[in-house]
Amino acid sequence: MTLKVILYTHDWAPAVGGIQTVCTALAKGVAAWSGRGGERIELTLITQTPANGMDDSRLPFRVTRQPTLPDLIKAIRTTDVLHVAGPALLPLAFGWLLRKAILLEHHGYQTVCPNGLLLYGPDHSVCPGHFMARRYWKCVGCNSVEYGRRGTVRSLVLTFFRRLLARRATVNVMPSRHLVQRVALPHTRIIYHGVPVHTPLPRIATEKSMTIPVCFAYVGRLATEKGLPVLLRAARDLSQVRSDFRLKILGDGPERSNLEKMAQEFGISAQTEFAGSVPIEEIPAVLADVTTVIMPSVCEDVAPLVAIEQMMQGRLVIGSDIGGLGETTDGFGLKFPPGDASALAACLRRVLDEPSFAERMGQKAMEYAMRTFTEQRMIGEHVQLYQELSKAPPSAKQE
Repeated sequence: MTLKVILYTHDWAPAVGGIQTVCTALAKGVAAWSGRGGERIELTLITQTPANGMDDSRLPFRVTRQPTLPDLIKAIRTTDVLHVAGPALLPLAFGWLLRKAILLEHHGYQTVCPNGLLLYGPDHSVCPGHFMARRYWKCVGCNSVEYGRRGTVRSLVLTFFRRLLARRATVNVMPSRHLVQRVALPHTRIIYHGVPVHTPLPRIATEKSMTIPVCFAYVGRLATEKGLPVLLRAARDLSQVRSDFRLKILGDGPERSNLEKMAQEFGISAQTEFAGSVPIEEIPAVLADVTTVIMPSVCEDVAPLVAIEQMMQGRLVIGSDIGGLGETTDGFGLKFPPGDASALAACLRRVLDEPSFAERMGQKAMEYAMRTFTEQRMIGEHVQLYQELSKAPPSAKQE
């Protein structure tokens, strides 16, 4: 028996961005799955992203890029399960019209926020939920600077349609309890993101580590919502009482030049290394001397993949107590109020004052990640859901 599944993801390039990495791992895992009696799943990934020189024939699943509208409709008509990664309007609409089993996987806030970030544009503060509270004039004011008046109205209207179609999906899959609460949709199931299980790289020997500064790190985009100024302020405060630490910042983005200037103004340039964008396969080696990863986000991350990856590697994660980040690290890392540099500095000082603390907490985090965030668990739960949806009666698929 062969179960046909379409995985539709609008933007897709393997190993570029957290969500695209998750989709690639899922597609590979599902394509390799086989059940009792020779049961298998035939997965086709559909995307609007051009190949850009990539050889899709080397992948273990079929890839259809930039399909015409008739081809998209034909593919949806002949599938057993339509899995849409993100609330893309066309596949959701055609899936609903053709009475298909629809699994809508949410990776952001597109069904409750016109800009999809839940950030209030004028001051980049966390949005209290203006769209859901029907304060639509607030949404217009939030997005008009970036999108213009016409673009803002268009994004607002499209949010209504996305939410309407999401309510008609057979099941809405979320990667965190936080997102479940924020989007408030029916037919919801939680499936946590999964990451590969790697043998952690050996840390620097304990006797040697006593003679070199402790190294903290940040991994991710250098963007406003990631809260890097909070980290630099905390490093400045810490440097006034302790100098035996270093800071690595891995990643690139629009805020890099501003952050480099800030580090210079704070007098911590000598302790701070801006490593720029690092290829995924090289990140473990670059972080080999890092004990603790900092995530000072000021926005509500849905389910931060970086935190999960570092926990799996046995590192202590210190993060803002906000959104899915606070949920992921709860009890298995250190948390501080978002935007509070003094509280973050206190967390960093604790790592310096208690040499074994980061190792103990990192081990605890790794054990939790091994139980909760493995790729195999993520793949297995999706396969089980595909099977359930394919056997559901037509009436249940359209509830």
